[in-house]
Amino acid sequence: MNAFDVSPLLRAAIGFDRMARLVETARAASEGPSYPPYNIEKTADDSYVLTMAVAGFGPNDIELTVHENTLTIAGKAPQPADESRVLYRGIAGRAFERRFVLADHIVVEGAQLENGLLHVSLRREVPEALKPRRIAIQGSRPRAIEANGEARPAQAA
Repeated sequence: MNAFDVSPLLRAAIGFDRMARLVETARAASEGPSYPPYNIEKTADDSYVLTMAVAGFGPNDIELTVHENTLTIAGKAPQPADESRVLYRGIAGRAFERRFVLADHIVVEGAQLENGLLHVSLRREVPEALKPRRIAIQGSRPRAIEANGEARPAQAA
């Protein structure tokens, strides 16, 4: 089975268009190109690092953009300085574009290129309004029960 059809699930759902796009993007990404290779590491509860092997690319050859919860990393092939006669080319230097769907409230903190590895730092920043908060429960003053079964406020001492 190569395709997963979510349309029957969406017939009775309203407002889940984004989820359908997310499933479709994940399916397309699994079938897409595997160049350049990458790792995703969880470095803390709310921190991640995406490491991508981009040997031969410099900082000016790579472009990172974030738009609508999608991180796009694109690299344009660097032009060789001289037209030397290469007998064998085993190091890939072709252009690429990789897209990563970011969860809600994930922000890109920065990127660093070191020893042919691009490290992209990501962090989850949940707004205060969306964080769980404790609600205080207020109690009422104790009530005294009269002989006829009716409650009345207790007398202050």
